[in-house]
Amino acid sequence: MTGTKHVYCFGNDASGTDVTEAAGATVDEAKFIVGGKGANLAEMARIGLPVPPGFSITCQTCVAFSSAGNRWNDSAVLDEIDAAREDLEKRMGKKLGDVDDPLLVSVRSGAPFSMPGMMDTVLNLGLNDVSVEGLIAQTNNARFGWDSYRRFIQMFSNVVMGVDADLFENALTSRKLAKGVKSDTDLSADDLKDLASEFKEIFAKHVDGKKHPEVADATGKVSFPQDPKLQLRLAIEAVFGSWNNARAILYRKQNKIPDDLGTAVNVQVMVFGNKGDTSATGVAFTRNPADGTNERYGDFLINAQGEDVVAGIRNTEPIADLLKVPALKKAGKELFHIFEVLEDHYRDMMDIEFTIEQGKLWMLQTRVGKRTALSALKVALDMEKEDRISREEAILRVDPAQLDQLLHPQLDPRAKLDVLATGLNASPGAAVGEVVFSSDEAVKLAEQGRPCILVRWETNPDDLKGMVAAEGILTSHGGKTSHAAVIARGMGAPCVCGAEALRIDATRKEARVAGTKVVLHEGDVITIDGTTGRVVLGAVALVRPDLTGDLETILSWADEICMDSSRGRNIGVRANADNPADAQLSRDFGAEGIGLCRTEHMFLGERKQIIQSFILAESEGLKENALGQLLDAQKGDFLKMFEVMNGKTVIVRLLDPPLHEFLDDPRELACDIARMEERGASKEELAPKRDLLRRIDAMSEANPMLGLRGCRLGILYPGIVDMQVRAIATATAELRSRGLDPQPEIMVPLISTAEELVQLREQIENLIADIGARFSLDLTIPIGTMIELPRAALEAEEIAKHADFFSFGTNDLTQTAFGFSRDDVESAFIPTYLRRKILAYNPFETLDTGVNKLVKIALEGGHASNPKIVCGVCGETGGDPESIYMYYDDGVDYVSCSPYRVPIARLTAAQAKIKANGGAQGR
Repeated sequence: MTGTKHVYCFGNDASGTDVTEAAGATVDEAKFIVGGKGANLAEMARIGLPVPPGFSITCQTCVAFSSAGNRWNDSAVLDEIDAAREDLEKRMGKKLGDVDDPLLVSVRSGAPFSMPGMMDTVLNLGLNDVSVEGLIAQTNNARFGWDSYRRFIQMFSNVVMGVDADLFENALTSRKLAKGVKSDTDLSADDLKDLASEFKEIFAKHVDGKKHPEVADATGKVSFPQDPKLQLRLAIEAVFGSWNNARAILYRKQNKIPDDLGTAVNVQVMVFGNKGDTSATGVAFTRNPADGTNERYGDFLINAQGEDVVAGIRNTEPIADLLKVPALKKAGKELFHIFEVLEDHYRDMMDIEFTIEQGKLWMLQTRVGKRTALSALKVALDMEKEDRISREEAILRVDPAQLDQLLHPQLDPRAKLDVLATGLNASPGAAVGEVVFSSDEAVKLAEQGRPCILVRWETNPDDLKGMVAAEGILTSHGGKTSHAAVIARGMGAPCVCGAEALRIDATRKEARVAGTKVVLHEGDVITIDGTTGRVVLGAVALVRPDLTGDLETILSWADEICMDSSRGRNIGVRANADNPADAQLSRDFGAEGIGLCRTEHMFLGERKQIIQSFILAESEGLKENALGQLLDAQKGDFLKMFEVMNGKTVIVRLLDPPLHEFLDDPRELACDIARMEERGASKEELAPKRDLLRRIDAMSEANPMLGLRGCRLGILYPGIVDMQVRAIATATAELRSRGLDPQPEIMVPLISTAEELVQLREQIENLIADIGARFSLDLTIPIGTMIELPRAALEAEEIAKHADFFSFGTNDLTQTAFGFSRDDVESAFIPTYLRRKILAYNPFETLDTGVNKLVKIALEGGHASNPKIVCGVCGETGGDPESIYMYYDDGVDYVSCSPYRVPIARLTAAQAKIKANGGAQGR
């Protein structure tokens, strides 16, 4: 990396050296150089806001450091960091470790995308046994000096050297118990001085000198490092190293953040919120991130450092009360003015970290705030009304994946509630589950398919795996900007924070509810309501909300974009639905039609016996009788579905799965026979079971996914096709005779050759004509096929000559392209493939680039021979936002997905169109 710039400065007297000026980058571009934190610190300083000076070490430096095995492979980098440190000391007029007036700095991570709490931070760096005395002399505050030093030892030991944080917390708790006080702030200067010495002893005892020779002398004796330059280098290395810690990797996986971006390191002059009652620290949002209300939202603590706020160690005060504290009122007014400045500048809701040091306000960070779907909608719509952003920008501001939150269950308003406690409504939605007190237990229950609620005093970054596994999160401490609240909102998980009535004892695995005799044990079922903050005993019935209000507005805007031909080509959204109830839900959620009706799902339940009778019948008479019963049943279903979707397309797929899937499991049947034999059953009693097993075994296939299924069933068993087509056509004719407008289309599955479609199409058209003549109707029903085999994609030009439409079945197309079965591999080796980066993502969730090439080949070939052919997608990827962007670029006419993902697809379709046509124009 020689010749590459590794460090950029920001803050006072740094003009011309920050990343936006030196690298000629915009703020958005700068995020990929110095991370979001570094870019925004430089930007705030540039527009004149009070930012403590500092410098940022680039993300690319982190990538090089990690790639070299967490080593510096270029000494020029360290020289550049040293030069930046010296420049910062010169700008501040003081030095790290100075005996009389020490400069102290923070060392923080800052990736291109926000990853709150996932990586490491070190505060108060530059203190040692000598400089702490200089800090005390400068501030005339011994308590502040020793509190800062013990915090630094504690954080450095844990973050940089990996010493268990509980060792320090236990020592701190013991000291408070011995002094008879409840809060850290009640400890005296002498207490904190003694703790600093005790913390250094913990460091010396638990740091391995062989692994960390830089903190050991020639004899191997370990001691807390006194050289600030060594402290700084080790802290930078630790923060770079935290890019690949377990929780950061998991967070990136959950949020689809690439692993190769790296994190920047921001070294910034410390300002202190723990210098007495004229000092404070806090985290705030310019609007409410939970519901989008335009209000001051956040938490602050008097006489505290920033980590105290997000860690939930002390219960916070609401940010609106900042003006009620006389000593902080002036700084509070300035802060609220800066809220407006930042919103005007960034044109978005902002997340802010600040410190007030002896009445002086300092801005430590800003970034676009993470928010719930409810908040995202309201903020986008309000900012459009305020003329800050355009309607297209408002559409782009809402993450489609977040819309799933708005379809999260809510408490049934008719339910009777046994409310145990009330906390802060940190993240909306309701969840029911068993109480668990550890992340490991949450993961264990999730693997067993048992919903759970993670109950903690307060979460920390290591709890991420449990938070992902749990249905919801409940904490007894922490505010609306605590770790639990921020992560839950980002995940869309219901969360209640600060339920102080809960007395949690994780060791005994129980939580007592103050003022009651209720004791919650692990395994007890509770319900949490993240919308109101209520904690309820037992399971409460949940209901799913309707599409109303802001969601309805943004989706109507999205539909206008999608239907406006002047803005570019359109892409429609249909639903996969197999019964009248799902069809109605699809229509309610705004689907333009049904892109896939899987008729095999109509053969389940009581009808399974009928299809089994057909499969196993040994005479044509019995087969015809079974088909007659199925005809009546299917016609009834189609009558209801077509009526619900009156005037809208309903694509009906003919029977697709192999017939053996409708039969009993031969292994279970063999076990039944064995048990009957043990009970002494007679030959006469056993004969039917044995005969059934024989016939089922005769139908077994070595690889049924590629065997007798799809169009092959129709060719070998034409009676099945006759029955299904008659049901579809008769239902259509009857409804048209009643004045309705059913619009069915018939899909032939698993075509691999054009001749398969030619022969089946002829059979289908003849049947439709017969039904039409019987009803005196000119009955025409479009006929198409599903492209789900690589050969079909490659032969699409020939197949399209005989098809009215193509529907890409990306589930099977992905399986046949990769050569593995989804059911077998998703839990078997795909997790390993993802972890080892053999695959970048799960191809059954997001369209694979190789499979997309097959889609493009089929689209090109299909349109070459049949320009009017309609092409859609009906696999799982039809509801995935990233895949929909690819499908829009490919030229697909519509996507079809599950009913509950229809709103997501509608919004994504509009965003894809906006982005494909140059993006939104700002105001």
